[in-house]
Amino acid sequence: QVQLAESGGGLVQAGGSLRLSCAASGINVVFNAMGWYRQGPGKQREWVAGISRGGSANHADSVKGRFSISRDAKNTVYLQMNSLKPEDTAVYYCAAGSSSRSPAYWGQGTQVTVSS
Repeated sequence: QVQLAESGGGLVQAGGSLRLSCAASGINVVFNAMGWYRQGPGKQREWVAGISRGGSANHADSVKGRFSISRDAKNTVYLQMNSLKPEDTAVYYCAAGSSSRSPAYWGQGTQVTVSS
C-alpha cells in the first residue's frame, strides 16, 4: 500500500522559509516521478514542482527561484520554500506516479499559511 505523508507546514511571515517533507512508503521515490501540488483558498489544485525518475527537477514559473524540490536516500521528498509570499498560502500535497504531472498517488496535504 502506497502512503505519502507530508509534514512541515505551518504559519510563517512573508519573506520567511519553510521546508516541507513527504515520507513515502510502499514506493521508492527514486524509481517514481514525485511532485508537489497546492490548492489555495477558492482555487484549483495546481502543480508546483516535480522531480523525474532520472532526477531532473522542474518548477512552476510562479515559484521558480524561490522553491526547490529534492529527494534523498531516506525515501523522502522535500520542498524548500524561500521568500514566501501571502499568495503561496495553500494546502500543499505530495504526489507520485509515472509522471509528476499525472500522479497516481496523493498525500493528505499540509497547510501553509503566509501572513503579510
